Amino acid sequence: MRALVTGGAGFIGSTLVDRLLAEGHAVDVVDDLSSGSLANLADARSNPDSDFTFHRLDIRSPEVVELIARRQPEVVFHLAAQMDVRVSVAKPVFDAEVNIIGSLNVLEGARQGGTRKVVFASSGGTIYGDPDPVELPLRETHPQQPLSPYGVSKKAVGDYLVAYRLLHDLEFTALALANIYGPRQNPHGEAGVVAIFSGRLIDGEQCTIFGDGSMTRDYTFVDDVVDAFARAADGGDGLLLNIGTGKETSVRELYDTVAHYTGSTVEPLYAPERPGELKRSCLDPGRAAIHLGWKPWTTIEAGIGQTVDWFRAQRAT
Repeated sequence: MRALVTGGAGFIGSTLVDRLLAEGHAVDVVDDLSSGSLANLADARSNPDSDFTFHRLDIRSPEVVELIARRQPEVVFHLAAQMDVRVSVAKPVFDAEVNIIGSLNVLEGARQGGTRKVVFASSGGTIYGDPDPVELPLRETHPQQPLSPYGVSKKAVGDYLVAYRLLHDLEFTALALANIYGPRQNPHGEAGVVAIFSGRLIDGEQCTIFGDGSMTRDYTFVDDVVDAFARAADGGDGLLLNIGTGKETSVRELYDTVAHYTGSTVEPLYAPERPGELKRSCLDPGRAAIHLGWKPWTTIEAGIGQTVDWFRAQRAT
């Protein structure tokens, strides 16, 4: 299979690239390196046996349409995005340019290039809005009522995917991702808390917890998520699928786990809760189990342990 991964130099994207190359697929990566890094693709670029090509391009550029049409990938994994909720609130036009116009460029390239399927990274933490906690873990049938421009843009792309499927017979699967963490994580965006805690505690520095530490998220390990993307190449057609653990972990529990694996005894600093943040978030992955045969297998303890080991190794180099 020839695959193309947008955002392929990022945290999740590069891990997916390694998985696809290990399975013998040919892979093109499109990334403007605004948040991703070529260091994440070191293995892919250095392996002489890999059919791998890197293209430094902004998905807002019309050149993306031409590139995808020319490369004719069988499957496009679309992960490139403006992913910070706070940036989307401050710069909604920029958010829409990257996440909506950029996605339309990807879809147009896929249509012109005869691509069979687009697998899209949606956001399980924002498209559903601020649900009543009694409804957790959320299912895909929950109304989509995003409260940020970022969530609106992800919802809009989901609607475009449905339209392209009907109009152009371009298949899709949209994966509503929980809070993803693991090696190579960029300490920006909401899920970056794992990277922030890991780095600061390894360095013996104090971390800040906003609020009283009871806020919860569904933290899902990157290898598990990449497995869902790989499976979605051939399953879950026309569906939105939640990719999460179905379990809530509070910020304080997360902190204590990271502290345990770093060997830190530094207590966190508590600061006022940031306005607009969800109190609790958790996704029901049952539909993904049915349609992809996918289930998360990495416990929060095992995943945090691997993540801390990676950050520690990075500091040693």
